[in-house]
Amino acid sequence: MAALPRRGGRFSTLPAVIAGVALFACTADRPATAAVPRLTVTSASFKNGAQIPGEYAFCIPAKQGHFALGPDKSPALQWSAGPAGTRSYAIIASDTDVPSVGDDVNKEGKTIPRSLKRATFYHWVLFDIPASTTSLAAGADSEGVTPHGKSASSAKLGTRGINDYTGWFASDPNMKGDYAGYDGPCPPWNDSLVHHYHFAVYALDVPTLGLKGRVNGEEAMAAIAKHTLAKGEIVGTYTLNPALGKKASSP
Repeated sequence: MAALPRRGGRFSTLPAVIAGVALFACTADRPATAAVPRLTVTSASFKNGAQIPGEYAFCIPAKQGHFALGPDKSPALQWSAGPAGTRSYAIIASDTDVPSVGDDVNKEGKTIPRSLKRATFYHWVLFDIPASTTSLAAGADSEGVTPHGKSASSAKLGTRGINDYTGWFASDPNMKGDYAGYDGPCPPWNDSLVHHYHFAVYALDVPTLGLKGRVNGEEAMAAIAKHTLAKGEIVGTYTLNPALGKKASSP
């Protein structure tokens, strides 16, 4: 893993944020669940295969500095009811196109090639959602970028795990903390690949996963894999590269 770039004061670290996503996410393969029945997942915030609006992003394009902080609102999600025996739901959102090597991330005069090996970065970890719930409104789990993160605690809509911004900001005194629940896209502005964000919903056979404390995406997925009755997802795209902006929607 390459050395992390030096970081400065509050929000002056933003150019490093995306680089950190690339470096921090370079981990072993993520756990996967076996083939299971499908849930139908839709969103009023974006269409499957289409670009995610900036309203739901951690970073948005800007004329100066390439990007700025975004509204970071969690998107609306709706899903079909799980099969008999469903006792709770979980939501896991992840970017599967994060560069595994961060040497050229956000570097002027450099481009991250499409051929570079990619890694996964968790953006949303939410579980123990009541079985009676089959939708979340836009903004239900995030209404903006929160320095030091949102609390990883139980809430009416479920229990928040921590997303991967937690690890990136760990050594930044102005930003470090537990980034629980949802924090949206912030891909490298010089990446030649449009990033894909998978919003997966799992129907589970237990009312609670029994996970406590600072539960990360890998830990949540390991528990989810043992209790999955059905799964569905919707995929959105996002880029900060102006050359790719008009190509961000899948065909």
